[in-house]
Amino acid sequence: MRAFNASEFLDEGHTLVVKIGSALLVDPDTGGLRAAWLDALAADVATLRGQGKRVVLVSSGAIALGRGVLDLPRAALPLEQAQAAAAAGQIVLARAYAQALAPHDIAAAQVLLTLDDTKDRRRYLNARATMATLLELGALPIVNENDTVATDEIRYGDNDRLAARVALMASADRLILLSDVDGLYTANPMTDPDAQRLALVEAITPQVEAMAGGAVSALSKGGMRTKILAAKTALQGGCAMAIARGDRLNPLSALAGNAPCTWFVSQDTPQSARKQWIAGLKPEGALRIDDGAAKALRGGRSLLPAGVRGVEGGFGRGEPVALVTLAGEAVGAAICAYTSSETARIAGRQSAEIEQILGYAGRTAVVHRDDMVLWD
Repeated sequence: MRAFNASEFLDEGHTLVVKIGSALLVDPDTGGLRAAWLDALAADVATLRGQGKRVVLVSSGAIALGRGVLDLPRAALPLEQAQAAAAAGQIVLARAYAQALAPHDIAAAQVLLTLDDTKDRRRYLNARATMATLLELGALPIVNENDTVATDEIRYGDNDRLAARVALMASADRLILLSDVDGLYTANPMTDPDAQRLALVEAITPQVEAMAGGAVSALSKGGMRTKILAAKTALQGGCAMAIARGDRLNPLSALAGNAPCTWFVSQDTPQSARKQWIAGLKPEGALRIDDGAAKALRGGRSLLPAGVRGVEGGFGRGEPVALVTLAGEAVGAAICAYTSSETARIAGRQSAEIEQILGYAGRTAVVHRDDMVLWD
């Protein structure tokens, strides 16, 4: 890697996911919204979008705001009261973002997820497609855990890890965790005067995990340990991650101006990491494609129904398939947007006919170009 410049590294990002904790958005003393902070963040987002970047926010705050709406105490709430607070607070949170973004002509779109939504393949693909469409339409997705319906067994439990999964879902190349600390330190800076902040982490080693308080696992909750776990997830998907202070006005502008932070960097890109993952999957079936389709795929196109001449095996939507020519040449591997039976029904037909054949308006492509890897 060339000499690392944090400001340039951020600027080189194309799709950014920014995680915002409740403590940044909601005043812990009054339970009210920090409107000035949110307005400054909205201005930062507008600046980034003006530079041609795509932005997704992962925001806490619904339960904290809902407490005030329902006059609930600030102590730990039983599950049913926490879910009720989330239901009331989600309306307040969405309205606050919409109002803050409106002066910049940015439409806010709320996306609520649970852990199951990123584990179940069909639901993951639906969420991924929705996120991509929102970004294409110029809207700003604002993601939060769906605390209204989530229980402990289907919860992330922290938005650091949710943000990392969203970053992979959005094919982001930069993930920014806005926090109350300015990065990862060699020891706890509150208790060790010799602790030093790391500006760059190129691999998450046992030593790095020890700095966060020990080896991280899926059971880690809160603090630096969940941030390291989020970094592990992000880096596996080719997405770099930063831990930076958020308790200031215009925190993203400060980060762009070289404010202290820690960057965790990956040697892969989101696209290359995803293609490596697809290439390693065991095909559940195969799509036989004609020569014209094979040529189009090598030219960077998606696979349309018209190019599919046969379907082999049984597979579900979102499952891996092999791409094979009529002559038997292996072309590549892919994630199919339809089940094997649906694909067989629309094979050889035009995309405009999909709704009439299947009874619903499905995806234009059987395989999107981002969901395939081609063999040399």
